[in-house]
Amino acid sequence: MGPVGRVSTDTFDPTRFLRSWNFSDLPVDERARFYRETPRADGTTLREYELVAIDRDIEIAPGLFFPAWTYNGQVPGPTLRATAGDHLRINFVNQGSHPHTLHFHGWHAPEMDGSLPAHQVLPGESFLYEFHADPFGVHLYHCHANPLKRHVHKGLYGAFIIDPPVASPRPPADELVMVLNAFDTNFDAENEVYAANTVASFYMQEPIRVEVGQLVRMYVVNLTEFDLVNSLHLHGMFFDVFRTGTSMTSSESTDTIMLCQGERAILETTFRYPGEFMFHAHQSEFAELGWMGLFRAEARRAA
Repeated sequence: MGPVGRVSTDTFDPTRFLRSWNFSDLPVDERARFYRETPRADGTTLREYELVAIDRDIEIAPGLFFPAWTYNGQVPGPTLRATAGDHLRINFVNQGSHPHTLHFHGWHAPEMDGSLPAHQVLPGESFLYEFHADPFGVHLYHCHANPLKRHVHKGLYGAFIIDPPVASPRPPADELVMVLNAFDTNFDAENEVYAANTVASFYMQEPIRVEVGQLVRMYVVNLTEFDLVNSLHLHGMFFDVFRTGTSMTSSESTDTIMLCQGERAILETTFRYPGEFMFHAHQSEFAELGWMGLFRAEARRAA
């Protein structure tokens, strides 16, 4: 039911990651180095980011370190969030030991795609990605340098959320980012450790706290390499599924969702009862190797 011991959260805290985007987890002065927003005359926002590729060992289970390639020193990389129609500028700096890129899912010009050999950013160099946020939904970004499976598996990926236009927002909710990932610790092209947000079984030891009666919205992105599909199953309840988040109408109500690599969905639910509710991959092997956690639903606090 989980590893013995605890992982240090000094450099990456999966609980903080759940509810952080646009570097909101950083102190104000440090945040300004990586993210700036400027209102524009048409009512949209110019959002400017700095993403840095860095080689770094990360702790994925107590005492188990993985030689990762990271964006800004973490896996998953920082979650980026904009509103449909916003203009994005992402200054990508490669401080790693290999050529890397950024490839965003969504609409953009071909020269911003980051997928061809000519798009690779060599160590010590940088590139400015620029495009409009479109379409609204939950998306992803990742390195698209060859060999692609190695660059993705080593940790160069993150979530990218585009909210609907201001005139038609989604209803207020407690919002959570969950990136499903795994790690091949002996480099045999098979994963030995699985997780939601990198650290095996972290949410078994530190359950995700939610409130009974409050809408919970999960942005779920599958970036597991080497396995054809991953999944999320929630015990004791159902959730509404918005595939890719590009529609405001749910496509189904279920308690289990399957996702191939790069596939994603917004899941919405409301906890009816207090207590602890398990969630995990419904591939038993994945669950037993770290992809398992708990929600702790608590009575709504008095105003």
